[in-house]
Amino acid sequence: MTEEVLWEKIRSLEGTPLKTYSGLDFTFKVRGREIFVSRKDKSITQSSVMKAMEEVEKLQGNVSGPKKLGVFGASYLYPIFIEIGVIREN
Repeated sequence: MTEEVLWEKIRSLEGTPLKTYSGLDFTFKVRGREIFVSRKDKSITQSSVMKAMEEVEKLQGNVSGPKKLGVFGASYLYPIFIEIGVIREN
């Protein structure tokens, strides 16, 4: 998946209520190339998202939990990636 397609898919979920792996509710907004999560003050940067996506591709979508992504914000990226279909839900 190209970077532009990934960001377009992420943007399409902006404001959608999601749950972390541990069950915490959150929403997010995209501003430029950063994701701002309702539960955090710090943003998740484009480079973190792309690094996490590289890990997903290495694991061929079989990611057993957010820690496997290995980036800041993984607990939020994990359900976003499940929602856009790049991670298969276990």
